[in-house]
Amino acid sequence: MRIGIDARFYGFIGKGLGRYTQKLIENLEKIDKINQYFIFLIKDNIDEYEPKSSNFKKVLADYRWYTLSEQVKLPFLLKKYKLDLMHFPHFNIPIFYRKKFIVTIHDLILIHFPTVKGTTLNPIIYWMKFLLYKIVIKSAIIKSEAIIAVSQFTKNDILRNYKINPKKIEVTYEACDDYCMLSPNIDNEILSRYGIIKPYIMYVGNAYPHKNLEGLVLAFKKLRENSKHKDTQLALVGKEDYFYNKLKSFVIKHEIKNVVFTGYVPDYELDIFFHNVALYVWPSLYEGFGLSPLEAMAKGAPVISSDHPCMREILGDSVYYFDGTNIDEMTAAIDIVLSNPKIRRDLIKRGYDQIRKYSWKRMAIKTLDIYTRIFDHKK
Repeated sequence: MRIGIDARFYGFIGKGLGRYTQKLIENLEKIDKINQYFIFLIKDNIDEYEPKSSNFKKVLADYRWYTLSEQVKLPFLLKKYKLDLMHFPHFNIPIFYRKKFIVTIHDLILIHFPTVKGTTLNPIIYWMKFLLYKIVIKSAIIKSEAIIAVSQFTKNDILRNYKINPKKIEVTYEACDDYCMLSPNIDNEILSRYGIIKPYIMYVGNAYPHKNLEGLVLAFKKLRENSKHKDTQLALVGKEDYFYNKLKSFVIKHEIKNVVFTGYVPDYELDIFFHNVALYVWPSLYEGFGLSPLEAMAKGAPVISSDHPCMREILGDSVYYFDGTNIDEMTAAIDIVLSNPKIRRDLIKRGYDQIRKYSWKRMAIKTLDIYTRIFDHKK
């Protein structure tokens, strides 16, 4: 079988999508020595990937996602490779692609959060792109041979919004890496370089509106009104962009002290953050999987999370939950866990147990099984 994988999101540039795509390819290389794979990348990440198996070949497909060239030129490139099956790890599939494909749907965030507050675009342009998004994702869902959802929550969300056969959707959970990349530098030297002084609580990720970071910083402000937490810091770790700059302005406007914006932190230094953190807070209002809190658990951090249904599915009883829309409840949850070392130790233990339920290798094995069943069925 000749299988194509759209890896234009591969690696760091693709954030969560990039991690999923990278781990899928790395593990398929380990388990499949029979089928031929063509890995389509862009100039920005083509040097990041080097095939480790002779049946994997990388191909330059330098068409940026969500562009006209993606819709018009990418199908012609894919056609050249006479693929039996194409896997798109995201919904952005060329509408006029006519060959067999499967698609991974991570979430339907843009359907649930269609707001100009979440974009830098002119409102008219935004709504035009939003309409195109709805057309593209509906086309992907209807025309695909199969849909991979990264959680049961995402599968149910798709079924609530689109009339398709539930048997068309397969759930393959993501996973997290449980190894550490420690910096040779001393922990406190690294933390102080970023302006962090213990004790601190932490969030890692982007600052999109549904992540609810405005709610988190308001909860943190209330937390510091308690004298026993007045020296606690909040470290927000994420690459500086429009949304983080907007959040900085929000923090200044509300006169919230002890909030540290670290910007991008490389993995080998981020592990130091996790090892020394008093508490990891995940306030998100919507997720399709929620990889970040699992990664925090893998590094030994106690975690509290919003009680979004997806988070309850993925995190189970390994975290302390709160209502993400209730600032007082979020503040109380942070206070309870920070004030009780026994609860923190218990959460750390539960976290280690929880991450063992997920495996990138199992995800790849199930994905390969989907490829095979589709190919055999369509022959």
